[in-house]
Amino acid sequence: MSEIDAREGYDVHEVESKWLPVWEDLQPFRADDESPREKRYALTMFPYPSGDLHMGHAEVFSLHDVVARYWWQRGYEVLNPMGFDSFGLPAENAAIRNDEHPSTYTYRNIGRSIDSCKRLAASFDWSRTLNTSDPEYYRWTQWLFLRFYERGLAYRKQSPVNWCPNDQTVLANEQVVDGHCERCGAEVTKRDLTQWYFKITEYAQELLDNLDDLAPTWGDRVVNAQRNWIGRSEGAHVTFPLVEESSSEASPDQGIQVYTTRPDTLFGATFMVVAADAPLADELVSDEQRPAFEAYREEVRKASDIDRLATDRPKTGVDLGRKALNPVTGQQIPVYAADYVLADYGTGAIMAVPGQDQRDWDFAEKFGLPIVRTVQPPADFDGEAFTGDGPATNSSNAEISLDGMGVAEAKRTIIDWLDKKALGRGTVNFRLRDWLLSRQRYWGAPIPIVHCSTCGEVPVPDDQLPVVLPELRGADLKPKGVSPLAAARDWVEVACPRCGGPAERDTDTMDTFVDSSWYFLRYCSPHDTHQPFDPAKANAWGPCDIYIGGVEHAVLHLLYARFFTMVLNDMGMVDFREPFSAQLNQGFVINQGKKMSKSLGNGVSLGEQLSAYGVDAVRLTLVFAGPPEDDIDWADMSPSGSLRFLQRAWRLAGDVTSEPGADPSTGDVALRRVTHKTVHEAGQLVERHRFNVMVARTMELVNATRKTIDAGAGPSDPAVREAAEAVAVLLSLVAPYTAEEMWERLGHQPSVARAGWPVVDAALLVEETVTAVIQVQGKVRGRLEVSPGVSEEDLRAAALADPAVVRALDGREPRTVIVRAPKLVNVVV
Repeated sequence: MSEIDAREGYDVHEVESKWLPVWEDLQPFRADDESPREKRYALTMFPYPSGDLHMGHAEVFSLHDVVARYWWQRGYEVLNPMGFDSFGLPAENAAIRNDEHPSTYTYRNIGRSIDSCKRLAASFDWSRTLNTSDPEYYRWTQWLFLRFYERGLAYRKQSPVNWCPNDQTVLANEQVVDGHCERCGAEVTKRDLTQWYFKITEYAQELLDNLDDLAPTWGDRVVNAQRNWIGRSEGAHVTFPLVEESSSEASPDQGIQVYTTRPDTLFGATFMVVAADAPLADELVSDEQRPAFEAYREEVRKASDIDRLATDRPKTGVDLGRKALNPVTGQQIPVYAADYVLADYGTGAIMAVPGQDQRDWDFAEKFGLPIVRTVQPPADFDGEAFTGDGPATNSSNAEISLDGMGVAEAKRTIIDWLDKKALGRGTVNFRLRDWLLSRQRYWGAPIPIVHCSTCGEVPVPDDQLPVVLPELRGADLKPKGVSPLAAARDWVEVACPRCGGPAERDTDTMDTFVDSSWYFLRYCSPHDTHQPFDPAKANAWGPCDIYIGGVEHAVLHLLYARFFTMVLNDMGMVDFREPFSAQLNQGFVINQGKKMSKSLGNGVSLGEQLSAYGVDAVRLTLVFAGPPEDDIDWADMSPSGSLRFLQRAWRLAGDVTSEPGADPSTGDVALRRVTHKTVHEAGQLVERHRFNVMVARTMELVNATRKTIDAGAGPSDPAVREAAEAVAVLLSLVAPYTAEEMWERLGHQPSVARAGWPVVDAALLVEETVTAVIQVQGKVRGRLEVSPGVSEEDLRAAALADPAVVRALDGREPRTVIVRAPKLVNVVV
């Protein structure tokens, strides 16, 4: 028991032990599918069970709980589920270290996490818990994969892919951060592999368009990140005929097609660049240049896409020994292979316009290539490549002239001309690439495809799902460059479902982001054995009214879940096309200005904080620290101060002597005004996600109630009871143990979490008077109690007549009187 606990007679740990079993019996947060009340779906990103909960979990669950508990109090039926994203590399790597099955590590941690969530008093409906590594769950992940496959949205192809040499698996573009694996931090390289993809690009335009509708209720960082990642651009595909090596004449049948967002700069295209690792480069290179090209290509493959696109990276390349014809100038231009063009961007080749692109400029200077400006920069421009708007220049031939046109007009004009001449066509392009989903690791959902030498790719029949993982463990899971499943020959070798001949299972597993792209729908009917989810229940609860989680998933998970929902809508399984109506990102919990780290010695143990101050004080501190999206520096926080406040609130409930149900209208009117105003504002603040200000208003109400008691109204005043009960309900959103204890001391049965939001009397929200501050020369000289509707003229006259103001003026005439009715008058002399 802490010193405060001993003085106040309040043992936080005893209170926690008291109420946990009560809540376990009551199950106040179990959602009823059949309830006639209006439904709300509160969803938090489900965690990976890598160990016990940490400060970041405590923060997101505490913030999320404010919303979910508030909705319960307002009379909604709330679905607030929790589960675990339980497939993935950490469990597999732990199993290798400990020579055990990944499930041993995974389910042990799930048990610890559930116990910790319950101790934290998170208002989850535990009857709906799911784990993505349960066969009952991944059966339906596989079923959905097959439906995508039938629709042509899941396919297999060979291409250069991101390869993590540490985890020995491929990565989607979204999982490469600054050239490194987002999971382990290893530098990513490139490999040519045959992999499975989801055709997310089929939905690129809608994924982009819908962001306009989501922007008002989603964070700016997430919306902007998705817009940038999808990366829509309008331009043209243009064909540059290849010059025959033998005759130096352009071939009418061979050419290099490029995509450009700036076809208006065609007249400045003085060379071409092909991605060194693109098949096109291998096709184009001359025999004479092949040795140099192949050596260069091997070096390029060691660099990540991020590094290759860096603007400050020294430009390298090799001449492919071929020339192409610029279709608007008729000039022959050289073709190079370089690293600053990516194989999967557009066609893998670009027209290089050094006058209007800095990377092209740097390359041209390095290799002594011509530079022609096609947009006139301003007179004061002192840079190199000019990327801004301006009149076209050096852009004409015998058939067309763009000179003098602005960029937009020049683009439209040249695209029309290219189309008429069959030299190009206007095109929309996207930065977004198809989602690479296969992984060469064990602990994931097996891909339900069988490979037959006669039939090719054959889907596993639905009645044979799930394809269950074989029982591998420890050393058998060590990465070998191919999936560990490939060594499980008894599992791999099967009869073809179509012809009955010998065949083999696909040995890759699915990216865990596939599991998390639809889990929120499974929560609506988690025990359904006939389908992934009940469409009627998913439509009744969905889409999620709010989704709370980390901004680090701005592109990865959120984009994939949106794509899945659109496909499921097209399949007729859900009525909505966007899964999350509103979204809130929490900041990070840091310490001493830095991310918590054992190596820095600034780690903060959640368990130690809970033991020292109790759950409520930690939760209150996290919510009160600032706006949800801001980072929290724990070194600046005061959980001991939060505990002292909770003690005051608890003592307040014990001081009330009036009986439950006492008529508050007979009590202190001033306190009742504070109570009703606080409750009214608290609701508005929660709905605007200003949780910290809601806590501040609750603290003010506790102080106002204590002052009323001390001023002589006494604990028997019904207005005091009304205020204390309001405090208990408000605190139930952030400090549930203290709130429940207060509710019991006030003579009520549990649970305060379902007590209902206090009814606000609108008449008590009308302020009878407002305090107007009177300043003379910027210094406060007086205060007046005035009507909220006082006119500027009356407030001015009353301020100038105030004795303190008269003394301060000392006979001087005011030069200016600034009136901001009803709260401020500033007199300037």
